[in-house]
Amino acid sequence: MIVADTNVIASLWLPNGMVEIADQVMEKDPEWIAPVLWKPEFRNVLALYFRKEIFDLPTILQIMEQAEALMTSNEFQVNSTQVLSFVKDSTCSAYDCEFIALADDAGVPLLTFNQKVLTEFPSLAIHPESFV
Repeated sequence: MIVADTNVIASLWLPNGMVEIADQVMEKDPEWIAPVLWKPEFRNVLALYFRKEIFDLPTILQIMEQAEALMTSNEFQVNSTQVLSFVKDSTCSAYDCEFIALADDAGVPLLTFNQKVLTEFPSLAIHPESFV
């Protein structure tokens, strides 16, 4: 089991140059979890692809449906005190710290492309390339 941040989840569907790595992560460990925050973040990413006319609305809706199917029963609430404690001890956003808190609670690594998270939480965060 891994915690996948929103960009790792998005990499399964979006042309961001990381599809192959995301597929390799999925092969190695198909059990991905995330805080419930992943969903609005993912919608925001899809909105960018829509506004840049990379994908049309039917495609965006299909991608969202597939992502939600992948993450069904794998979304978790995180403790605000824990999230804000991670905020206090870092320069990462509260959004990023939600993923860190879940990884800490679950005792599993957070896979992320976010260099700041990787630098500030080396005991919890791993780059997907290092994981595979």
